[in-house]
Amino acid sequence: MLSSAALLWFTTLSVAQAHEVLPSIADMRAADGDVTFEIRTSLESFIAGINLTETTDTNESDQAARYDALRALAPDALATEFEVFWPQMAQGITLTADGVALAPQLLRVDVDPIGDVEVLRTSTIAFTAALPEGAETIQMGWAPEFGVLVLRQMDVPARYDGYLEAGALSDEIALAGGGQASNWETFVDYIPVGFDHIVPKGLDHILFVLGLFFLAARFRPLLLQVSLFTVAHTITLALAALGYTKFMDDFFLGTFGIEFIAVVEPLIALSIVYVAVENIFMKGISPWRPFVIFIFGLLHGLGFASVLAEFGLPESSFVAALIGFNVGVEVGQLAVIAVMFLCVWQALRIDRGANEVGQGFAVYSVLLIIAIALSALNPAGLAAALENPVWLFAVPLAGIFILSIAAIQFRDQQDAYRRLVAVPASLAIAVVGAYWFIERTLL
Repeated sequence: MLSSAALLWFTTLSVAQAHEVLPSIADMRAADGDVTFEIRTSLESFIAGINLTETTDTNESDQAARYDALRALAPDALATEFEVFWPQMAQGITLTADGVALAPQLLRVDVDPIGDVEVLRTSTIAFTAALPEGAETIQMGWAPEFGVLVLRQMDVPARYDGYLEAGALSDEIALAGGGQASNWETFVDYIPVGFDHIVPKGLDHILFVLGLFFLAARFRPLLLQVSLFTVAHTITLALAALGYTKFMDDFFLGTFGIEFIAVVEPLIALSIVYVAVENIFMKGISPWRPFVIFIFGLLHGLGFASVLAEFGLPESSFVAALIGFNVGVEVGQLAVIAVMFLCVWQALRIDRGANEVGQGFAVYSVLLIIAIALSALNPAGLAAALENPVWLFAVPLAGIFILSIAAIQFRDQQDAYRRLVAVPASLAIAVVGAYWFIERTLL
C-alpha cells in the first residue's frame, strides 16, 4: 500500500513536463517622453486565470481545460482574447516614474503560430505609458499571479537587469542608464534563482540526487558521488551558457528536426532509472558508478542550461550570474540531501546499533502526524513556497517515516534500513524515471 501511494505521488508530479511555467521576459525602452515594455510570455495562462505563483505546470491548475482551449486558438483569435483581458491585466501592473503612478496602454499583441499544442507557445505584448516631464527613475512590477518577470533595460549604458520573483517590484531604475548591478550583487541575486530551479521546480534533478543518497547514506561515498555530479554539470552548464554547445542544437535540428534538449531530457530520465536500479542490486559504489555519474552530470548540466536559455543572463555580469546560479543549484542539492538525511537519521542510527528504539518510534510517530496534518491542512503560505499543494511533498515524507518505523521494528534483521527504506524508495524513483522516459519519447 505504501509503495502504491509513493508511486501515485511521483506519477502525479511527473506530468509537469508538458505545460511547464516559465518566466516572462520584459525589455524596457524609454524615448520621446514615453516608456515602452515588450514582454515575451505565455498569454494563455494569463487569460485562463492560472495563478503562476501556485503552480509550475498548467495541467495542475483548475483552469487547465481553459488553458488548453486557448492554446489551440489561431494567433488572431488568441490576440483578440487577450485584448479583451488586457484591462484586467493592466490593473495588476505597477508602473511608477519618480513615485508617480503611470497608466499602461496596450500597443500590440503578436502571437506565435499554433504549432505543437503540447508545447508552450510564447507571444509578445507591448504596452507604453507617458512619462512625467523630467522623470529620472522608473519602477515596474506586476501581480504575483502573473509569475516571475525578467526585466531588462535596453538602449542605455550600464543597463539594469532584474529577476523579479512573483509580485516583486523592481528597484528604482535610472532612465538614463547606470543602474547595472555590480558583479557581487548579480552573484547574490542569482543564487536564489538556481536554488529555485532545484527546490521546488527541479523534480528530475531532485530524484537523481536522492538516487545518489539512497545507495549508501555515508559521508565518503555520498561526497564522492555528489562531487562528481557537481563538477560534471558545472562543466556543461558553463559551456552551454557560453554558447559552445550550440553546434549540437544545429546538428539535431538539421538532421532530425528536433532540438537537442529533446534528446537530453529522456536521457536525464534514464539517468534517474539507472542510479535507482543500481541501488536495488548494489550495496556500495561499483567500480563503474563514478564514471556513469560523471556522464549523467554532463547531461544534467545541459538541462540546467536549457532553463537559463529561457531568460538569459545579463551580458555585463555574465560570469557572476552564471556562478551565482550554479551555487544556488548546489545549495538546492545539498538542501535535498540534508532534509532526507534528517528524515532517516534516527533509523540509520538504530540500524547501526544505537540503543534508541523508543526514541525512534516516538520521533517518527510525531513526524508522521505532522506530515499527515500538513497534507490535510495544506497551509497557504507553505503551498505558495512549494508552488504545489503541500500533500505532494508531505505524503512521500510520511511514506519515508512509515518505512523508517518498519526498519526500527525489524532492526534485528540484517540490512533492515537498506531493505525496508533505501530499496523501496529507490524502486519508486526508478519507476518515475521510467515513466518520464516514456513520456518524453512516446507520449
